[in-house]
Amino acid sequence: MQFIKNILAIIGLIAVLFGIGGYIKARSIIGEFDEGMISTYRAFAETLLRTKDPGDAMVLAVPVKEGLSADDVKESMKSLANTRNFLFVGEAPFYKQVEAVTGQPYRHISFLSFCDARVGKMMADHNNAYTAFMPCRIALVQDKQGKFWLYTMRLDMMIHGGKPLPPELRKEALRVWGVIQEVMHRAANGDF
Repeated sequence: MQFIKNILAIIGLIAVLFGIGGYIKARSIIGEFDEGMISTYRAFAETLLRTKDPGDAMVLAVPVKEGLSADDVKESMKSLANTRNFLFVGEAPFYKQVEAVTGQPYRHISFLSFCDARVGKMMADHNNAYTAFMPCRIALVQDKQGKFWLYTMRLDMMIHGGKPLPPELRKEALRVWGVIQEVMHRAANGDF
């Protein structure tokens, strides 16, 4: 019986030592990440667990004020972006493509693209993979009940999800993310 207790004690000691070693290793690795990494992944996980849908966890969704038309919201976004030196680079009216393919009317879904070429260059120079975030897109979506929403990919993961960005790129990426959010929230209320 004493032999079994000794074996279990040794196994327990080994497990504790591995646990401490793993904690020290993980702590040193996490220390290399952006300071906002934990809160970014926590927010993602909380939304994912609540909705069970990764799409909801990856986007910012803003409801549009009742009474505003799709054209009102689009013009508002273009105007707001322009005054913030955020170039409108195009619109893809997805609903028209669906109608052309199916021959059936479809609810309004358009993708509006915006860009700050200077920041885009900084992103591409830092990591080619960041070009997948360009240009910044805001979707104007009429849901199945007829209500309009604005959606965009959250840039939190790009900004805070890994090792810290170079200071100037981080500053500019945060500014662009702020502009996108401001444009969405103000356009959703009909501001110009």
